[in-house]
Amino acid sequence: MITLVTALHILVCIFLILIILLQAGKGGGMGSAFGGAGAQTVFGGRGAQTFLGKVTSVSAFIFMLTSLTLAYNSSKTRSVLDAHAAAEQTAPAPAAPPAPVSAPAAPAPAR
Repeated sequence: MITLVTALHILVCIFLILIILLQAGKGGGMGSAFGGAGAQTVFGGRGAQTFLGKVTSVSAFIFMLTSLTLAYNSSKTRSVLDAHAAAEQTAPAPAAPPAPVSAPAAPAPAR
């Protein structure tokens, strides 16, 4: 599940960057370089800015939602060091080695 949210977050991030670059600023912006000025005739005089503004707002909302989800999820996970320390505490203690078998003091008589 978190992999899906991460992938969505990356896609929305790239999409948001592109949408912001396409918007025409006071100086024309990158939108006019990629044909954004022609989009004004498709959406009307102010329609392109309004449409791009709405797409930007929705993209920003999705970006913030995925950012909060990823931050919340990362705060709930345990660190590697905590997991290692917990595993050491719950591991059973090594068993004591068996007592050494004593050898006879004298060899057994031959028959």
